[in-house]
Amino acid sequence: MKSVVWILTLSLQLVEGVVKTSDPLTVLENIAGRLLFYQMEGNATYVRDTGELASDVPTETMFELFDPQKNFSEAKFTYTWDLGNGKVIEGTEPFIRYHYSQSGNYTLRLNVGVNLTKYSPLITDSYSMDVQVLDAIKHIELMGLPDYLLSQDSSLAFHVDGSPPMWVCWRFRLNCVPDETAGCTLTILYENTLRLNHTFTTPGVHCVDISVHNDISKMETSFSINVKRSNGVHIFFILCCAAVLVATFSFIGVIACRPRNHSRSRMATSTNALFLKGQHADGQSSIHFNFSSMEGGEKRPLLLQQGTQYCS
Repeated sequence: MKSVVWILTLSLQLVEGVVKTSDPLTVLENIAGRLLFYQMEGNATYVRDTGELASDVPTETMFELFDPQKNFSEAKFTYTWDLGNGKVIEGTEPFIRYHYSQSGNYTLRLNVGVNLTKYSPLITDSYSMDVQVLDAIKHIELMGLPDYLLSQDSSLAFHVDGSPPMWVCWRFRLNCVPDETAGCTLTILYENTLRLNHTFTTPGVHCVDISVHNDISKMETSFSINVKRSNGVHIFFILCCAAVLVATFSFIGVIACRPRNHSRSRMATSTNALFLKGQHADGQSSIHFNFSSMEGGEKRPLLLQQGTQYCS
């Protein structure tokens, strides 16, 4: 009889010990877990566990329960999600799907309720997380015309539609020749406009490679730029050519006209003609034209004309 009583007492103690170690009400202090954020863009899914989300992108937030001892395997949960933008979602699933339409800072709050049994009291716990919603970088635009002048300080402006701060790495490539070994210039952009000052020293087509990223997105692109000579250089070149041509033709004209003008002036200024009339013994008369040079002092006949003189 004593043996039967001892066995029953031991069995009750074992059952009591199992109940004490397996009852969540005796071992549970709070509902442990964490929040995970997923964002889907196309066929890619990004895990956002730092509280930074992209605006206007489908988002899924999940509550991951820590329950290694399976204390809540039969429990019923309720979830109340406050997105911080005025929207509240209630449900029995540990996740919600939504999106933030505008960038900004939000505080997401979650209230978790657990019913272990039909008659047990409700266990509740709360979680909150600061969320920073940023605009993803989806477009980079070159502002202004893609034509620039040679040997002039050019200002290039690019509009980036992402949320700052953004890290920008840029470089210029001559004639758009690929160069994998060339580095880039890194700068931090605190606004949506990137301004670059550059002087092009070679005409032709140049490329500007730009890589931009913020905390939730990244984008790379390249722009083609046409560099041409300025109109002032063309005009100066044309004027120089015209001056050379005018000087050449003037020199040719002087050379071609100089001998004829010199001979005429010499004949007009340094030659005197003497008209002499003589009479021969046979009664004929003759006219002699003698020209004398004042410079050389010489005289020689240039024309001799003889005629017959008739006497009445």
